[in-house]
Amino acid sequence: MNSSVKRFEVFRMFFAIVIALLISFGIIFLVSEQPLTAIYTLITGPFKSKRNFANVIEAMIPLIFTGTGVCIMFSANQINLAGEGAFHLGGLVAAVVALQFGLPAGVSPVVAILLSGLAGAVFTAIPAILKIKTNASVLVSSLMLNYIALWFAMFVLMHFICDPSIGSASYLIPEASTLPTLIDRTRIHPGLFVALAAAILGYIFLFKSRIGYELRLTGQNEGFARYSGVSIVKVVLISQLLGGFIAGVGGGVELLSPIYTRFSWTSLLGYGWDAIIICTLAKNNPLYTPLAALFLAYLRTGASIMARYTDVTLEIVQITQGIIILLVVAEQFLSGYKHKMIAKEAMASLKEEEVQ
Repeated sequence: MNSSVKRFEVFRMFFAIVIALLISFGIIFLVSEQPLTAIYTLITGPFKSKRNFANVIEAMIPLIFTGTGVCIMFSANQINLAGEGAFHLGGLVAAVVALQFGLPAGVSPVVAILLSGLAGAVFTAIPAILKIKTNASVLVSSLMLNYIALWFAMFVLMHFICDPSIGSASYLIPEASTLPTLIDRTRIHPGLFVALAAAILGYIFLFKSRIGYELRLTGQNEGFARYSGVSIVKVVLISQLLGGFIAGVGGGVELLSPIYTRFSWTSLLGYGWDAIIICTLAKNNPLYTPLAALFLAYLRTGASIMARYTDVTLEIVQITQGIIILLVVAEQFLSGYKHKMIAKEAMASLKEEEVQ
């Protein structure tokens, strides 16, 4: 029975993506004077050059971090949206450590990234503590806190690390603190392996550890978890701390990557919102976040190339994303097919038992 459900979820996800792409292609045919060229560019553009495909890998790295963090937080049924602010503060802390501490090469990025994770953990724990102490809505408080993170980062930037010759950007990040490139003429960096390690460790934590089991049990049925002796407060805090730590590490890694030379994040980058898409596609399983991040990064890179060379704008990706999310979260989408699959497998199991 469980195998049938898993196969159905894979089929359902694949079918949702196909439908979303077909609808997007239909819109392209309606608005473009060169629809076939636009669609061809969207699909094949990322493979046209080494630089283009490197853009896909570079774009998926922060998505893996925030997606994994949100998977862990959401598994406890805590809709904490503070991953966006945690990522932002992670970048700020990495910049401050790089500029102010003067640590040697090799040590500086490690310390900066770990402190970025710590800042992210503390930040995402705030909505959880407010929930525990005052029963405040985690969704609302975390959403508002993201803007506190943004303006706090702006304050620190403008008053402590701002380069007067540039304006709203920090001094150059020292070379000793930046992550090296792994492939010539690209900006792919070791953060890719850190992100993949975070996804794997997140999966092990959620599905192979006792606290991970308690966390998922709390998310599925808090009343039963409490009756079973699970400490709800402990589970909620651990999930939010760990999820925020991973998001904060992602911000630190992104800021110290070859993509940036200064801290210039004067607005929220949106990776926390993207994480919800990644989490939805991955079905709250950190092991699948790299695949979901790869898909979204590929789609966005292809759309960016399409927008440069054809008359179709980049917004087509947002339409595709929206349709996918609507279909994935719609409980009734293909529910009849799911029931048939389960009934068919149940009948087959009964027949096997009768034969034995």
